[in-house]
Amino acid sequence: MNTQEELNYARIAKAIEYIKTHFKEQPNLDDVAEQVNLSPFHFQRLFTEWAGTSPKKFLQYVSVNYAKQLLTTQKATLFDTAFETGLSGTSRLHDLFVNIEGMTPAEYKNGGTELDINFSLNTTKFGNLLTAATPKGVCYMAFYEEELTAIDLLKAKFPKANFYAKTDDFQQNAMMIFREDWSNLPEIKLHLKGTDFQLKVWEALLKIPMGRLATYGKLAHEIGNVNASRAVGTAIGSNPVAFLIPCHRVIQSSGNFGGYMWGNTRKTAIIGWEQAVVGKE
Repeated sequence: MNTQEELNYARIAKAIEYIKTHFKEQPNLDDVAEQVNLSPFHFQRLFTEWAGTSPKKFLQYVSVNYAKQLLTTQKATLFDTAFETGLSGTSRLHDLFVNIEGMTPAEYKNGGTELDINFSLNTTKFGNLLTAATPKGVCYMAFYEEELTAIDLLKAKFPKANFYAKTDDFQQNAMMIFREDWSNLPEIKLHLKGTDFQLKVWEALLKIPMGRLATYGKLAHEIGNVNASRAVGTAIGSNPVAFLIPCHRVIQSSGNFGGYMWGNTRKTAIIGWEQAVVGKE
């Protein structure tokens, strides 16, 4: 990410954090622009370019009040369809194109012995992203701030694997999701190291359509264990693939967005961006 992109991301992140904190005050364009030291005109243009929607509409999408309305609505259309796939028209979202293959017990146990893993460092609208893949599919994606720390975390996941700093087709296909035109997405294959329960939870996450939200309890119900909300939360926290496995779409039953491995501000930004993209369809 170049210096200007870093500055723009920092400004948008700060603006989003301000909107999150002050949503009850319904801050106007001037209020938020002042927080990032931009004129209202330039802030409006930068925010719209980055998030795909105006600051005003973004506020509506990401406020906690909006999340609570989703959870308490009597219509229930959002959550009744939260686990449906095969949406019509241009809503053939990326979830439908993601397939998970779990590693064999031997691969899981031996820490990746003799496993070759390619990795690359990329720039997205949500910050820097490390993407890694085995010969069978993407095995790891994580947002990062420090490059060397990100690589060390990847290697810790597979302590006995062979690592190569190069881009392959699996990584390139995964990065296609960050564009806004999803009319012709390639199939994305994941090759994940996880327990049977974790894989089950991650597969359930893939069934939450873009622009929708679900609770931990809803996910527990989806996998057939209504008393497993806490275990579901732990599995979500172990998600090795940022964004593609959409753990950012899970919120607390109170309506609060809750935590996120890669930062609460980033979670809020992704939810708002997805709402904006779906709103365009």
